Amino acid sequence: MKYIFFLLTILFLLSGCFKKDATNSWNELAYFKEKNEKRYESYQETHPNLEKDLVVARVNLGLDSPFYTNTKQADHLDSVTVLVNKYRYLPKNYTPKHLEVIRKEFNVDQKVLMKEAKEAFEELCEEALKGDLHIRAISTYRSFSYQENLYQKYVDQDGVIMADTYSARPGYSEHQTGLTVDVDNVKTSYTNFESTKEFEWMQQHSFEFGFILRYPKGKEEITGYDYESWHYRYVGKETAKDVTKRNLTYDEYYMMFFDQKK
Repeated sequence: MKYIFFLLTILFLLSGCFKKDATNSWNELAYFKEKNEKRYESYQETHPNLEKDLVVARVNLGLDSPFYTNTKQADHLDSVTVLVNKYRYLPKNYTPKHLEVIRKEFNVDQKVLMKEAKEAFEELCEEALKGDLHIRAISTYRSFSYQENLYQKYVDQDGVIMADTYSARPGYSEHQTGLTVDVDNVKTSYTNFESTKEFEWMQQHSFEFGFILRYPKGKEEITGYDYESWHYRYVGKETAKDVTKRNLTYDEYYMMFFDQKK
């Protein structure tokens, strides 16, 4: 019995060391923030199977608090890396620089994107056409006031809780960045884009032109939005390739590689 008790004591002490080592290993990550360490521990307890890098990224993002709480103004305005979500907002008077109209054959009603995103989108559409696939922009840049009216319309229609699952509150919409495009294939409603050959092509090739599917299926807990097969975000070719390779949401990727360490 003494021998068994001794072994149990050793195992208990070792388990404490392992736990301490696991916790301390967080600070090996470049995006570790000492002020958040207690939050990392709490989040890990409720997500025991989550890898440490994702624990740190998601807590830094703010996912240990309800959406639209502890919000802050987005960093890197006018950069293709800017992150806008339910924790990071754009100023009410913010308008992105260098907005340009997309070529009419890939466009509906004079839609505009930031110059770099616009040129990349046109290249994407041209390449898709080579396979007789038709992709066009149906919604791109939206001003704060436009989003304010749109969101209120959805709230009046479905209530705040439901509206928040598919529409951004004013200031929190990626469309205000001028880097986001909703698409269809001309023939089918955008809400059925997933059923089209164009969607299959986008899944395989959009990252080659710098675009990522912004709100993927199964990631609603992270993005805060229902899956949207038609909603693509321009982040640049290298970033899009890496986000796709790592199978991360842009929210997680941003916190790992672009967030300002504070």
